[in-house]
Parts: sequence; structure tokens; C-alpha cells
Amino acid sequence: MATAQIEHSPSPPPQPPVAQTPGPRAAQFQKLFGDALSHTLRTCSYSKFSSCFPTPAKYAPQTLTSIWQQITTKVEASAKKEFEDIMVERDVIAGLNELERLVSEAKSRRKNGVEVREPPHTLPPERLFLAHLAPYLTQTETELEGELKRLQSENEELLDGIQGQEEETEQLVGGLETFIADLVRANEIMGNEVDGNGVKKEIADIEQHFRAAGREAKL
Repeated sequence: MATAQIEHSPSPPPQPPVAQTPGPRAAQFQKLFGDALSHTLRTCSYSKFSSCFPTPAKYAPQTLTSIWQQITTKVEASAKKEFEDIMVERDVIAGLNELERLVSEAKSRRKNGVEVREPPHTLPPERLFLAHLAPYLTQTETELEGELKRLQSENEELLDGIQGQEEETEQLVGGLETFIADLVRANEIMGNEVDGNGVKKEIADIEQHFRAAGREAKL
């Protein structure tokens, strides 16, 4: 009798562990982050970066290229590491995989017209926890997607502002170069006039005249 009772025990079998390999939702989420990061890095191309530093770009292009590569590499590595740390800390892959499984099961049951409900007291704690966590994960995923889109929009606006500042800087530099050229020409003209009029000779004649007048006054 005891053996028969054990064989017909209502205790549920243990649930299979949630795979840590990214499922469709987790993979799409990672791809979304990668695309957003790549777009951000592309907006900071070398041509746009060097236009902010025309003098180094002209006289030390190799050094400026190296600096640009170091900056973009550092930004990319830092962003990826922070993203991976958040993924591990929040156990995002396992949560999204579990969400994917629950959604798939629900769709399958709805499609087949079968509704199988397990008694809540027979479910393992992990599954109950993830069932309560699923709406939060869905909301978090939506919020993160919105935040990434917002950051993309802000980056594009920032790029437009930088380009506008570059144009203003170029106009200012052009005006300064014109002003300096005018000063150089004016200096050359004044130098020629001074030499042509013999100002130095006139000053010497005036000094000689005053000396002669002084000698006559003494006499």
C-alpha cells in the first residue's frame, strides 16, 4: 500500500533549469543594445571628430587618429562591460528566457483550446517568483527600449549642435584670418610710406637745426 501511495504521489516533478543561453527575447534585447551602441559610435566618425580640431588634423593627423581610436574603443568597451554587468547582476537572460517559456506555453494552450492549470501549491518557488516577475520584466524591457531610443535622439540632437558650433567656429576663424591679413597689409603699406617720405632724414635735419640755433643763442 505504501508503495502504491508513493507511486501516485501528487508531488510535481522538478522543473527543468532555466537555460542561460539567450533565447529570442534576450537575443533581441542584446541586439538592440548592440545596434544602439554602434549607431552612437558611428555618429562620432573620424571626419567629424577631426573637424573639431583642424590644427592637429592638419599637422599631426596620425596622433589625432590614435586619440580618436582610443576614445571610441574606450567608450565601446566601457558601455559593453556595464551592460554585461547589469545583465549578470539582474539575471536578465534567465528572466527573459522564463518569460519566453511562459508566453510560449500560454500561446500553445490558447491555440489548442486547452487550459491546464497547475495548483499553485505544487509549483516550485522559482516559478512562482518568475510568474510574478514577468510583468515587471516586460515593463522593464519596454522602458529600456524607450530609453535607448531617447538616447539615440539626444545623440542626434547633440551631433547637430556640434556641427552648428563647428560652422560658427569656421566662420570666426575665417574672419580672424581676414583681419590678420588686413593688418599685415596695412603694416607693409605704412612701412613703405615711412621709408619713402624720408622721415628719419627730416628728424635728423630738425635736430641739427635746433643745435645750430642753440649755438647762435650762446654767441
